[in-house]
Amino acid sequence: MKETKHISRSRAQESSAAIEKMYITMRHLFNRGFYKPMGVSGDSLRESLLALRPEIYGNIAEEKVELNGLLYVIERLPIGIEQCRFINLTSDEGYSKSHFQPIVPPKRRRNCYRIDEEQMNVEITRGRSDIYDILTHLTFIFIESHKIKNRILIDDAGEVSRDWQKLEQAIMQTKKLSQIEKEKAISHVANILARTFEEVLDIYDAFGSETAPDRFLHVIYWLGKLAIEEIVDNNKRTITFSPVLRERLGHHIHGEIWATNIKEVLKANKLLQRPIHIISANMHSVMNSIFATPLLTSKYKGKSDFFIYEELSSSGSKEIRSQVEELAIKNGMISLPDCSGTNIDVQIFDTAKIDWSKTAFSYANIDEEKPVIIVMDYAFGEQAYETIDELLKPYKKETLLNVKSVSIMGKAGILEGGKGDIMIPSAHINEGTADNYFFENELTGAMFEGNDIAIYEGAMVTVLGTSLQNRDLLKFFHESTWGVIGLEMEGSYYQKAIQSASKIRKSVPQDIKVRYAYYASDNPLETGSTLASGGLGTTGVKPTYLITIKILEQIFNIKEAV
Repeated sequence: MKETKHISRSRAQESSAAIEKMYITMRHLFNRGFYKPMGVSGDSLRESLLALRPEIYGNIAEEKVELNGLLYVIERLPIGIEQCRFINLTSDEGYSKSHFQPIVPPKRRRNCYRIDEEQMNVEITRGRSDIYDILTHLTFIFIESHKIKNRILIDDAGEVSRDWQKLEQAIMQTKKLSQIEKEKAISHVANILARTFEEVLDIYDAFGSETAPDRFLHVIYWLGKLAIEEIVDNNKRTITFSPVLRERLGHHIHGEIWATNIKEVLKANKLLQRPIHIISANMHSVMNSIFATPLLTSKYKGKSDFFIYEELSSSGSKEIRSQVEELAIKNGMISLPDCSGTNIDVQIFDTAKIDWSKTAFSYANIDEEKPVIIVMDYAFGEQAYETIDELLKPYKKETLLNVKSVSIMGKAGILEGGKGDIMIPSAHINEGTADNYFFENELTGAMFEGNDIAIYEGAMVTVLGTSLQNRDLLKFFHESTWGVIGLEMEGSYYQKAIQSASKIRKSVPQDIKVRYAYYASDNPLETGSTLASGGLGTTGVKPTYLITIKILEQIFNIKEAV
């Protein structure tokens, strides 16, 4: 009798299975309408996240509390969510017209509303990726909260440790803690978190703000307090999905409103029939690349263009940014702040109205038809498909748009290299599916050489969320024949929409050009270089503008030799 061969799975395969399980579980819980993260219904999500051990969540599987991961998550969740037992994910259901003040997280554009002491409503208007993002973040902080509970709860009756009692005394104070009081509180918290005094001290101020300098203590206290109540009083935290959100999700409600608004403005300004170039970027790099340097050269005499761009990017440069914007508006720029719920602002540039002598592209070779540039702010995950799919549809089902190109300038994780390096993709692989999208990229690595920035070319993987990334899985993608150079969240969704519009639906020209280029925001394979290790600072300014300028040079028909 033939002996059965034992087949073991690699860590990459286990991680892939954990991501798939999380994805399916989140969709199931969404369809169900509610669940208790630390109850039986949340078991599957917690187990999958602990099996995956994403790089961004650091020591999630260990006894000690993960500090960098906690900071990363807290910056992407509304202030006060750690105090709420009930978290309700809603669509845009009119809360902006109420007395409730929107709470916008520092690092995620989503409106949230504190309904009462126990409930936080979070508006989901950017598609499924927004739900995956917030659910994984909430699962993480709830796991961490139970680590805190395990170290402070002495018995089932609710007896707590002395460290916890001292922390409670500290956070009950209404005034700012003195240096001595703060250090005493940190000493007790360090014991609770199984961290050193120094580790807590180093990250303490990053959680704070001018109005709440001691917020770190409050976050730890409320996470621990609600975890204790879950065990002692059986008051389980609950996440619900509103009926309206469940009804609307996946139907491009917000994307359709957003795209129609843009087309209405194009029509009103007689731009609908002109050649159109779409650029997905931030709301400053295209405008500054065109108008900033000629305007500010005298102010920054002898300084390089990139120095000027860095100055414009600094927090104290509001006045000079306004000067550039004023010049842009005089030269045909139309600004469209979002009112659709997508959180994607738009700028429209009419090149027929630009005085090229006042730009950095005085040698532009513009076609007689004078193209129109639509710059859209970054989409989020699957939202990229919703927005581009709607934008490339005909206006009122009859007027086809003459879209000549779609250019994507974004930031992404890199798998070889470091922060600030540039990646030029040749294909997008959609993680967790068999979908992959090959394309002819109008941008090449050779175009960026000679700028003291490392350039990488190859396939990139579009991931379900940055918070699900696992070292073993990424190493597999990088070291196997896939040869993946980086990871991001939108590429395959953009390309899916472009291919269906140009090749199948024929709503835009079949020879539409695509340009993709990303600069590295982190390296999830390097300890200390993940997204949780902090932002880019000014490191991202040069690659951002370098990519933007190369895109504009192609749109303006400027040859490489010029």
